[in-house]
Amino acid sequence: MKQEDFNEIFRDRTKILALQIITLLGELKHSDALGVIRKQLIRSVTATAANFRAVCRARSERERFAKLCIVVEEADETLFWIEMITEAGFISKEKMTESYKEAEEILKVMASYRKKLKG
Repeated sequence: MKQEDFNEIFRDRTKILALQIITLLGELKHSDALGVIRKQLIRSVTATAANFRAVCRARSERERFAKLCIVVEEADETLFWIEMITEAGFISKEKMTESYKEAEEILKVMASYRKKLKG
């Protein structure tokens, strides 16, 4: 697969995941505890998408690697916050299953990409 195709696919996938999570969380009633988790989850999933876009526009290999490290960190944090919001009982695991699987897949691909760039 060409790099441009890979970039386009994952720009779309990360943005779609962010929009899915924002939509799911928008349906929940407000509470202080939920507000903290919701904010963190939305922040981490949108940071994953935004930083992947930065990876695609990096001016050097070092910059690309640095941004990719952020993508991996934010994708992993997204998984953490999905676990927190479901285990706290604010939303069912069933409603978050698709988003969790996609976030996990994005994390695996980005971690592998980071390893490739490092090696």
